[in-house]
Amino acid sequence: MLILFLLPVAFLLPPGAGAGEIIGGQEAQPHSRPYMAYLNIRHEAKSFHCGGFLVSENFVLTAAHCNGDKITVSLGAHNIKQREQSQQKISVCRQIPHPKYNKTTYNNDIMLLQGDSGGPLVCFGVAEGIVSKCIKNSIMPPAVYTRISHFMPWITDTMRGI
Repeated sequence: MLILFLLPVAFLLPPGAGAGEIIGGQEAQPHSRPYMAYLNIRHEAKSFHCGGFLVSENFVLTAAHCNGDKITVSLGAHNIKQREQSQQKISVCRQIPHPKYNKTTYNNDIMLLQGDSGGPLVCFGVAEGIVSKCIKNSIMPPAVYTRISHFMPWITDTMRGI
């Protein structure tokens, strides 16, 4: 039943619309979201990126499936493809995935990254979720999110214990 609705919608999208594009949205005011983080992840011979956001001065919250051998967090960027004076790049020294994260089912897909000093789902200015599952090269936006409020005890206990 859902496919009967989604298939016609896909034909209404502009040509070339795909993953990584904002459809029906608008560009944010430069530097109006200073908590947003861009994660450049290297794992074995591959490189990919994820979104995340600052939850304190040295912790980024993202999805656990965004783990890797080396992660560099970029902060203060409006356009990650351009060099801006406001950009900071911080190497992650510690990745803390939720202890019950399951990479097959994506259950508990949440991770804290500690820097030396994701992409949240934001509703009414409050970070409510982290993108947990997105189909590569999909024309549809992510549909599975990890609800942050459920993990607040783990987040605060983990950050307090370090």
